[in-house]
Amino acid sequence: MSLDVVAQTATFTPEFETEAQILARVRTQARKEKIRTWGLRVLLIALWLGSWELTASLWIDPFFYSKPSLIWDRLYEWFTDGTQFGSIWLQLYTTVQEAVLGFVIGTVAGVVLGVLLGRSRYWAEVLAPFIKALNAVPRIVLASLFIIWFGLGLSSKVATVVVLVFFAVFFNAFTGAREVDGNVIDNARILGASKWQVLTSIVLPSATTWILSSLHTAFGFALIGAVVGEYAGASRGLGLLISNAQGTFDAAGIYAGMIVITVVALVAEWLIGLAENRLLKWRPSQAASGHGV
Repeated sequence: MSLDVVAQTATFTPEFETEAQILARVRTQARKEKIRTWGLRVLLIALWLGSWELTASLWIDPFFYSKPSLIWDRLYEWFTDGTQFGSIWLQLYTTVQEAVLGFVIGTVAGVVLGVLLGRSRYWAEVLAPFIKALNAVPRIVLASLFIIWFGLGLSSKVATVVVLVFFAVFFNAFTGAREVDGNVIDNARILGASKWQVLTSIVLPSATTWILSSLHTAFGFALIGAVVGEYAGASRGLGLLISNAQGTFDAAGIYAGMIVITVVALVAEWLIGLAENRLLKWRPSQAASGHGV
């Protein structure tokens, strides 16, 4: 073989990457992809806010539609000077407290009743019409009733949140309990497992994915319930700020309240996602998640 052929062969010989090099390249690509994604998001937000600011300055009345600069001024005022009803942190704490308490109570009740009825076809058939009827009742009506029953304080808002969260979690827990593989349960019973052991060791772990997937939606409902309850009647809270802004034709105040609530919802979504990843770390990834019926 001539020296030219050897040189050409050496030139076209593929260069093998080590495992460390492959991992470094994958991380670099992932980092670049993340930067591009966030860059596009920021660009879209900038275009949206810029077009809104320009439109409100030239063509539409900012008194009715507001504009980003006015909303920023209202947020700055709230977080520096406070609101008409006290510190913005007090309003934020009140709404979050109502949402979290109602979320916890509604989630526990929804999981317990959903799993129990999911494993009892007889009682599920008996109670089905009543559950569907309660779920069909407009929540705003219940919020008004809760204010009459429990007053303008914390209890009425928590009750509204519980009603909203309960059904969001209940139907997913019910479906998750129904979807457990019957062969696994039969095998466990053959091996001598009690009903309680079957419930805690098989049914609940199998329904965990369904239950956790409902929590993302449920906390959004929790915030909605707290704000609706405050909107119907309250002495403090973000819902009160939005209601007051509506009464004074303060469009910027309405948008500012919406932004604060959205930020709280996004933080809660992130925390629930972390908890979900930790709790489901032992399970293989699934291509699709279940949805409640």
